[in-house]
Amino acid sequence: MGVIINGIVIVICSLIGMGLKAGIPVKIHERLMHGIALCVLAIGIDGTLAGDNTIVMILSVVVGAIIGESIDIDHKVTNGISWIEKKVSKPGSDSQLGQGFISAAMIFCIGSMSILGSLESGLTGNNTTLYTKSILDGITAILLSSSLGAGVLLSAVPVVIIQGILVILAGFLAPILSVAVVNEIIAVGSLLLIGLALNILNITELKIMNYTPAIFLPPIFLSMMSLF
Repeated sequence: MGVIINGIVIVICSLIGMGLKAGIPVKIHERLMHGIALCVLAIGIDGTLAGDNTIVMILSVVVGAIIGESIDIDHKVTNGISWIEKKVSKPGSDSQLGQGFISAAMIFCIGSMSILGSLESGLTGNNTTLYTKSILDGITAILLSSSLGAGVLLSAVPVVIIQGILVILAGFLAPILSVAVVNEIIAVGSLLLIGLALNILNITELKIMNYTPAIFLPPIFLSMMSLF
C-alpha cells in the first residue's frame, strides 16, 4: 500500500506543479531547480557516509559503469522519452519531458528512504517510512514539475515498479540483506544522487542512468570479499 500511495502522491503533486508553472517567473523556476539540486546534493553526501567499505563502492561504480555503458541505458531511456515527447509535445514547443523524467525518477527511486522503506514494508509490513517519503516526494514533485513539466508525473511509473519489486523481493533477499549490505547499497545510490545534483546545477553532464547497475552490485562484492 505504501508504494501505491507514493505513486499517487507524485502524480497528484506533479499535476499541481504543472498548474502552477504558468504563474511562476523564469528566474524563480531556475532558483527552485538550483535549490532542489542543493538539497539532493546534501542528501547524497549524507547517504554516502552510510557506507563503511570504500573498496566495495569503487568496484560497484566501476563495474556498474561498464555494464551500464555497454547496454547504454541512458541512450535507450532517452530515446524512449524522446519518442513520447514527439507524440505529446506541440511542434516548436520547448519540452523538458526527458529531463524531468530522468531527474525525478533518480531522485524518487534512489536514496535511503526508497530502499529502506521498501525493504521495511516487504519484511515487516510497516509502511511508515514510505508514507513519510511520499510527503517529501510530493513537495519535490510540485517544485520539479513547475519547472520541468509532465516528465515528473511519468516518473511515478518507475517509482511504483522499482519500489514494488523491492517490497516483493524483500522476503526472499532477507538472508543476504544485512545492515552492512543495505548501507553499501545506500552509499552507492547516494553517490549517484551527487552526480545528478551536479547535472541539475549544470556543472557536469554525467550519464547517470548508465551508472545505475552499480546499485545492485554491493551484495555481490561483499559476498566475494567475505570468502577471503
